[in-house]
Order: sequence, then C-alpha cells, then structure tokens
Amino acid sequence: MTTTPEETRPSAGHTASAASSQKNLLDPGFELTLRPMRYPDFYDRYRDAIKNTWTVEEVDLHSDVADLAKLSAGEQHMIGRLVAFFATGDSIVANNLVLTLYKHINSPEARLYLSRQLFEEAVHVQFYLTLLDTYLPDHDERVEAFAAVENIPSIREKAQFCFKWMDSVESMDRLETKADRRRFLLNLICFAACIEGLFFYGAFAYVYWFRSRGLLHGLATGTNWVFRDESCHMDFAFHVVDTVRQEEPELFDEELGREVTDMLKEAVEAELQFGRDLCGEGLPGMNTESMREYLQCVADQRLVRLGLEPVFGSENPFGFMELQNVQELTNFFERRASAYQVAVEGSVSFDDEF
Repeated sequence: MTTTPEETRPSAGHTASAASSQKNLLDPGFELTLRPMRYPDFYDRYRDAIKNTWTVEEVDLHSDVADLAKLSAGEQHMIGRLVAFFATGDSIVANNLVLTLYKHINSPEARLYLSRQLFEEAVHVQFYLTLLDTYLPDHDERVEAFAAVENIPSIREKAQFCFKWMDSVESMDRLETKADRRRFLLNLICFAACIEGLFFYGAFAYVYWFRSRGLLHGLATGTNWVFRDESCHMDFAFHVVDTVRQEEPELFDEELGREVTDMLKEAVEAELQFGRDLCGEGLPGMNTESMREYLQCVADQRLVRLGLEPVFGSENPFGFMELQNVQELTNFFERRASAYQVAVEGSVSFDDEF
C-alpha cells in the first residue's frame, strides 16, 4: 500500500510526544490522560467541530412542501428513496462509532472528537426524521421508509455491504494482533471512504441536482450542513488511518491495499444499484450512467487519499457539484452571522474534491 509524502508527515506535536511514549493509537487500553497531549490534532478537530454547531429547527422546509407537489412521479419516487436511506444511514454510522471506534481508538483527544461526532450524527438523524414527517404525510409510507433496511432491496444491499465489512470488529474487545488491527482498519476505511465518503456523497448529488433546478431549498440547506459535518468526519477518520500508518507501517501491505480496492469497487456497485432504483429509466440531467461516472470519480479520490492507485479513471459529470465547495461555504458564513446562536471563528476547509 503506497503512501505520499503528505500522508506520512506526522501531525504537529506528535513526533516529540511519540518519542516519550511507547503507546500507539490502536494499543489496547483506555488512556485517560489529556496532558501531556499525544495527539493534539485530534483535540483541535474537536474544538473546530464545536464552532460548527447547527440545529434542525434552523432548517425551513415550508417551501419544500409546495415544490414536492410540482415533482413528477419519478422525482417523487427519488425523494422517497433518498429520505428512506438517510433515515437509516446515519444510524449505522452512529452504532459503529459507539461499538467500535470509541472502543479501539485509544486516545482521549480522539474520543472527545468521536463524542462530538456522535452528537452531530444524532442531529442528522433528527433532520432526516423531520424530512420524513414533512415529505411523507402518509403513515404507511413513513413506516416503510423507517424500515428501509428490511423492505427496500437497494437500501438493504447497501446495509449488507456495511455489515459485511464492519461487523467482524464489533465483538472484539481488544486489538491484540496484527490481524485484529487490520480488521479494524478495514472497518474504519469502510466507515470513512465507503459510507460517509461514497454513499452519502452519492445521495448529496441527488439533492444538489434538485437545487440546481431551483427546487427543495430547505432540503439543500440542511444537506449543506450535513455535508460539512460528514466531510469533517471523513477527514478525521483518514487522519486516524494516517496516524496508524505512521506508527505501524507494517499493517499497510499489498494485501490490505487489494482488500481496500475491492471494497471500494463493491461499494460503487452497491451505490449504483441504489441509483438504478432512484433514477429508473432516467430523469433530465440525472441518470444511472452519469451517476456511475460520478461514483467512480469519487471512489478514485478516496483510493488516492489512502495512498492507492485509482482504478476507474472517470471524471465528474455533474457541473453543479463542482461549485459546491466554495458556494456553500460562503453561504454558510453569510447566514451564520445573523441566524446562529453559536459564534464561529476561523474557517472551515473543504479540501475534498467531488
């Protein structure tokens, strides 16, 4: 598994602290001491996350109700599937945070961030619950959406993919061996690169497709803030991978690289199956083939971030996604000054491409 100079560069303050401590990030135990701080970058990420607090009550969905009535049957089907996936996707993420990541990432600074992330996932779940209640007034439709993992095949396939790569670590109390730590890394990479970094990014593309047509501004507003949170979550997880690579480079061999590449390929196919469900025969400006190109482009970016070779060579077909980085960051801070209770200082950086 190859690395780039940027990925192998230690975080600020870590080199000196590592010299005075024999403990690694994945060593079993439950480190409690925040001073001296071994991983200050994790603490900085926790503090930055606090600055980005938002609440569901700040998302105005009133105009969305009128927009929903304008949608075609195919578009309404797409929205129903989207909110059904959202309602279950973040619950899978939150469970893995509590049952796996918090248990095995042995750094009090990192656990502070994970605690904050769990709060953010709870806000996301509340947002999606509000979407379901607003978008699906029919009781039976809401019941079906809440049980999407059981009764919607394209969502069930994505859930099964998650469980395949992530569940094997849940029953482990300690990462004692190299094999244990490799299994944990596969869990973390699936969590970051596939679920937060591919499944959610695919879903966000559908939302911004509607926004590019002047529709569902409430959904887009909430998604902007979810997107910002998820980007930070993914970046944190990748930094954990970088730290483990620095401390235990022997774990990152060719076998792990092959497994990660196979995982991303499998994730693209699972998400593409979901895309076929959403797009049907295709909608103006959105179809299965363009979604395939987009997902392959995103998957290649995740592989490169993990120090692996890209495998698809596709380019982003969605021009409306190219503007997302700068446009929504600006809009967020323009509104933030007058409409938010939590003060924001500094800046939020979106280094991720689409």
